[in-house]
Amino acid sequence: MLIFDIKIASGMENKTEIVICLGSSCFSRGNKTTVRLIDNWLKENRLRDKVYYHGNHCFANCDKGPVLKIDDTIHHHVDAEKAIQILKDYFGL
Repeated sequence: MLIFDIKIASGMENKTEIVICLGSSCFSRGNKTTVRLIDNWLKENRLRDKVYYHGNHCFANCDKGPVLKIDDTIHHHVDAEKAIQILKDYFGL
């Protein structure tokens, strides 16, 4: 039986994983705007090819949303301004 790591198989082993919650609670609290803002920020800072940026539906933290996860760290109550500051701090910009 062949077992492999999906990150290695997909070429993601060296990429930072950024996940934004797209559940209805987070989405209605502002993640609709934040999704585009993060994507634009990653492109402007030439980081898009260094990250695996995608949405997900549940972090089981609806009462703490909007939620943003970078690698294994979950950030709560993230608005657009806070998201950009989190990214700047993470990437040292």
